Amino acid sequence: MSSPSNPRRPRPDGRAPLRAEWDPINSTAATSGDQRNRPLRERRYAKQGRLGRILRTYGWRAYAVPVLAVLTAVALVVTFWGNPFATEHRTDGATENLSRNPTPEKTIVGAPSKVVPGPVPPAGMLPVGGQFTEKGQGIWHVVPGATPKVGEGRQQTFTYMIAVEDGVDMSALSGDQAFAAMIDKTLSDPRSWIHDPAVAFQRIDKGTPTFTISLTSPMTTRSACGYTIQLESSCYNGELGRVVINLARWVRGATAFEGDLTGYRQYAINHEVGHAIGYAQHVPCPAQGALAPIMMQQSFGVKNRDIFDLDKSEGYDNDLTCRPNAWVAPTLK
Repeated sequence: MSSPSNPRRPRPDGRAPLRAEWDPINSTAATSGDQRNRPLRERRYAKQGRLGRILRTYGWRAYAVPVLAVLTAVALVVTFWGNPFATEHRTDGATENLSRNPTPEKTIVGAPSKVVPGPVPPAGMLPVGGQFTEKGQGIWHVVPGATPKVGEGRQQTFTYMIAVEDGVDMSALSGDQAFAAMIDKTLSDPRSWIHDPAVAFQRIDKGTPTFTISLTSPMTTRSACGYTIQLESSCYNGELGRVVINLARWVRGATAFEGDLTGYRQYAINHEVGHAIGYAQHVPCPAQGALAPIMMQQSFGVKNRDIFDLDKSEGYDNDLTCRPNAWVAPTLK
């Protein structure tokens, strides 16, 4: 029977040892027949203990395997949870880009999701009107300014920021602050969402808001909202936490509003913010001649049939036609 200390004993599977062996002490003893060196060798390794035997047997592998295991674990953490040591890069604390704080479990809400099978109904086409920037830079700057809380907020106070895409020419729109003023005035109106005591709003320009309301060029809007139906639309992008207001619609409005640009802008704000605060579903016209529900897709028309031809949504397969409406609770003022 071979000695347990013999480094050349075969492995249990019959293959060669894991490392090449060269043992001048044992080789000398084997060739000369002198066994006096064997006790010395055994005593020396006995003093080294378990760790010493592992290092002697496996050499550099004893160091490499634990290191590789740690590196593999770190790689898995970074892959599935992101780099825990990374910090978010923001150039000046008030610039945001398309990839800000993505939350993949949330989806785009507001734009139609199906491909139009035939011609686009005229009611959804962009009216003629003023010029606008077709494509911005895909980065938004926050418009400075904050407001007190409006509404009771018995269940939740939603904070919001206001932003404008870099590269958008705002000269014909009286600048960023005019856009912001329209947002603030609309959301603080008692006909808006604050008619419900559960809801309140407060504008901030620092920190992390519940959502950001962003004036956005049409080409960037298509990236953020999709363009399966080739009509200019706005949306709420839950992955970005962003209400995306299409600049083309802000400048020209919608056919259904018959040139009432202020009314259309109020509608666009209330509708898309409705998505942001949890009203995901669109609503059809309920009765002939009624005011359109705020969550009806009035950018594409106020006749159920026009919207049904775009999206085949349940409840729209009829000829009921409503009147355009900008407010959640239009009778309160």
